[in-house]
Amino acid sequence: MALAVPGSAALSSAARAADADAAVNGGFESGLSPWTCTAGTTVTSPVHGGASALKATPEGSDNAQCSQTVNVRPNSQYTLTGWVRGSYVYLGASGTGTTDVSTWTQSAPDWQKLATTFTTGANTTKVTLYTHGWYGTGAYYADDISLTGPGGTTTQPPTVPTGLKTGTVTATSVALSWTPVSGATGYSVYRDGVKVQSGSGTSATVSGLNPSTAYAFQVTANNDAGESARSATVTATTPARGDGGGGAELPAHALVGYLHAGFANGSGYTRVADVPDSWDVIDLAFGEPTSVTSGDIRFNRCPVSECPNVESDADFKAAIKAKQAAGKKVLISIGGQNGQVQLTTTAARDAFVSSVSKIIDQYGLDGLDIDFEGHSLSLNTGDTDFRNPTTPVIVNLISALKTLKAKYGAKFVLTMAPETFFVQNGYQFYGSGKWGGQDPRCGAYLPVIHALRDDLTLLHVQDYNSGPIMGLDNQYHSMGGADFHIAMTDMLLTGFPVAGDANNVFPPLRPDQVAIGMPASVNAGNGYVAPAEVTKSLDCLTKRTNCGSYPTHGTWPALRGLMTWSVNWDRFAGWEFQRTFDAYFG
Repeated sequence: MALAVPGSAALSSAARAADADAAVNGGFESGLSPWTCTAGTTVTSPVHGGASALKATPEGSDNAQCSQTVNVRPNSQYTLTGWVRGSYVYLGASGTGTTDVSTWTQSAPDWQKLATTFTTGANTTKVTLYTHGWYGTGAYYADDISLTGPGGTTTQPPTVPTGLKTGTVTATSVALSWTPVSGATGYSVYRDGVKVQSGSGTSATVSGLNPSTAYAFQVTANNDAGESARSATVTATTPARGDGGGGAELPAHALVGYLHAGFANGSGYTRVADVPDSWDVIDLAFGEPTSVTSGDIRFNRCPVSECPNVESDADFKAAIKAKQAAGKKVLISIGGQNGQVQLTTTAARDAFVSSVSKIIDQYGLDGLDIDFEGHSLSLNTGDTDFRNPTTPVIVNLISALKTLKAKYGAKFVLTMAPETFFVQNGYQFYGSGKWGGQDPRCGAYLPVIHALRDDLTLLHVQDYNSGPIMGLDNQYHSMGGADFHIAMTDMLLTGFPVAGDANNVFPPLRPDQVAIGMPASVNAGNGYVAPAEVTKSLDCLTKRTNCGSYPTHGTWPALRGLMTWSVNWDRFAGWEFQRTFDAYFG
């Protein structure tokens, strides 16, 4: 059968003879292997061909994607086809090295063929094929997925990388970049002769370094055939530490907790004075806007009718001062589940700065926690570069936070508590995508985190109430065990290509800027893990021991600590979370 591509000449007989189907088990006759699926299974009816097909059902924030990574040849043309049934079914390829492609159908009551083509980049030897449905639209089916083109084979390791140079050097990190190597599928960075990072891009930031210390760096290129020799060495000396994010005044390992200051929420009200000394950062929950787009934030303390044991304003302020005298930080947390905040205009931005300043000054607080959830942050169509955002709600929030930081100075504590959908999910999807159709909230926190990284004290992503998220191993990870926390935290400390684009890499954060967010008890939220799993997570990330199946990209003994929702729920559960932290860090 002759292949023809619209708008181009037919392929030669020699080219056709060399073409192969790079997709493995595209008819799902051998179960799901080697596909990775979040919510898929094989069925015997309906099928398009053979005896089996894929059935997958999107639920919640999961679009039920199935994917596999296949070998391809650089600078080669491929045709991706598949048969689907259902509503809003997608078929696509990412990591092509040129323009990633996808095609979809709005409604296919019977089997419908989807097809698209792409050309691989000069250094591309692998691409990821995927099919998925859409959120809440019911089950979809897929069968007979094929990728036709030159077979991908690698016979020798790539050549040694050249052009290694240093970029920004801070007290705890060194940015590196190098020239791409033809045929390389990834690179490894060595610090003083020890491999510390691996990734697919041609840049990396090595973090967790000591101030005023000299380091030597090399890089290697790798593919299926092996690893190249190491590059020429470059050196860098980190300067003395100057902490711009208020982190210098925190202990080396900190326990962060949200305190229900405006409500009881079934766990009972806890006075500030009754929070044990183990808690290093206390986030007062919550400051909320007068309307979604006003930017005018108000902090209303819990009424006596709901919280009979609530302290007076005078006692509340006195307790805050006492905590601060003991070295603790007390912040106002803005947002939460019910506090949607959208700074759509500069007027809203200015109102945000003014009203938040008033709360900080009124109670003598140390800083601010941003807990924007729901629909507070999303990206406009066409806003695809996290380094240069254009969406007003993003740009205005960044401006507001920078203004507050400048107003209060170096000791101002700034923390953020996004959900995984807004951060790590950006590894696969960013905003509505280059061609639209995706949830515009995907990865929407990334430009805010990136713009404020020099001022950010702590990022503690909520590793709970989350759907499955793909890690850097290109496998989906689900809540409920140490593996999820390890994979999600590794992404923050390693960095990752946004939406799979190796030229658009979100750089890693310093380990002292990262805490792991967990629910304090089974009552506090989905994703609770027992103390043993908390310990396993910390062992793997700080010591690289007691790890499970996820391969971390480094060891980070300077990881700042743990965050939990919430102090109140931990008290309700007998302080289990606090005791786990104390037992581990002492």
